[in-house]
Amino acid sequence: MKSSGIIQNIATTKGNRVDILIEKGILKKIDKPKSLNGEIIFKGDDSVVSTGWIDLHVHAFSDFTPYGDNIDDIGINQGVTTIVDAGSCGANRINELYDRALKSKTNVFSFLNISKIGLERIDELSNLEWIDANECMNAARKYKEMIIGLKSRISSSVVKGNGTIPLEKAIELSDELNLPIMTHIGSAPPKIEEVIPLLRKGDIITHFLNGKDNNLFDDKNKPLDVLLDAINRGVNLDVGHGNASFSFQVAKIAKENNIHFNTISSDIYKKNRLEGPVFSLSNVLSKFLNLGYSLEEVINAVTIHPANIINKVYLSELKEGNIANLTIFDVLDKEVEFIDSDRKVMQGSKLIKERGVLANGEFIEL
Repeated sequence: MKSSGIIQNIATTKGNRVDILIEKGILKKIDKPKSLNGEIIFKGDDSVVSTGWIDLHVHAFSDFTPYGDNIDDIGINQGVTTIVDAGSCGANRINELYDRALKSKTNVFSFLNISKIGLERIDELSNLEWIDANECMNAARKYKEMIIGLKSRISSSVVKGNGTIPLEKAIELSDELNLPIMTHIGSAPPKIEEVIPLLRKGDIITHFLNGKDNNLFDDKNKPLDVLLDAINRGVNLDVGHGNASFSFQVAKIAKENNIHFNTISSDIYKKNRLEGPVFSLSNVLSKFLNLGYSLEEVINAVTIHPANIINKVYLSELKEGNIANLTIFDVLDKEVEFIDSDRKVMQGSKLIKERGVLANGEFIEL
C-alpha cells in the first residue's frame, strides 16, 4: 500500500487518457499521458478511473444478522471508497458503528434508523415505543459528521399494523434535524400510494425497481402518478438491489418510461455478498451497463449523484489538491450471466471489474 506515485495512461469515464500524480495521499497533478515522472504504481493502459465509488445503501454493522457485514469487506476490498450504512443502527448502537468507522480504511456515513433498536430485529417499526424522538435527535447531533439522514423501512413485515405512522414520525424528526429521509418500500400494507406522497424534495426512495406487487408501476407497465409527482418535486430514486428488491423486468419498464435512477446502490450484506444475487457493487453496475445505460451514466450514479446527497462535493471531483479517493476498474468484454432478486437470469456481454482504489490517499491494488 502506497501513498505516492503515478497512475499512468489511464482512461476517464469521458474517454480521455491522463496521468495522475499522487503525493503523500494528495491528488497532486493530472496531465496528458506519459508526461509525469516518478514511480508508476499502476499502468492504466486497459483500465478506467473515476472518483471513488460511493455505495449509498449498505449494511455494515457486522453484529446484526442477516443484515450485517464488515465495513472494509464491502468497501475498499470491493473497489468502493465510501459506503453509507442504510439504517443498520438506531440511537442504541450508532456509537459502535461510529467507532468502527474511525478504524476502517473505507469512508463511512450513515442513515440513522428512526427505531432506536435498528436492525437488531427486522420488525423494528412494529412497536412505536422504539421510535424515541429525543434519543434519535441526540444521536443525530452527536454524530453529525457521520449521519447524513434518517432511515425508515416502510413495508408490512417491518411496520406490522402501524401503516404510515412511522414515516410520519420520521418526517417530524427530519424537519427538526434538517436531514433527508431514505425510505425503504416493499410489500403492502401500507399501499405505495399512501407512502410516496409523504416524501419531500431531497428524500430518497430506495428499492424503487423492486418486483413486488406493491411497486411503482401499474399493470400496463406505466409509472404510477405518485411516482411521477415525486420525481417532479425532487425525490431521489435509489436502486438498493438487495436480496429481494431488484427486478430486471421492472428495470426495463422504468427505462422504457424514461424513469431514471439517481443512484445505484447494492444493499449489500454478508449473505447476499457471498451467495448473491448482489455479490458486489461492480456486479450491480454491470447489470445496468448490460441493460443499455452508458458507462458515464452508471458511474455518475456511484460518484457525482450520491456525493451530492451526502453533501460532500470533494467526493465527486477528480481535482488537483484533493485527498485522493479514486476507483480504478476494467470494462471487460465477457459473456456473463447476471441474476436479479427474483432469481431471473439476464445474459450480458460486459463486466465491470474493480482493479484498485485510492482510499484517503492510500493506493490498494485489487
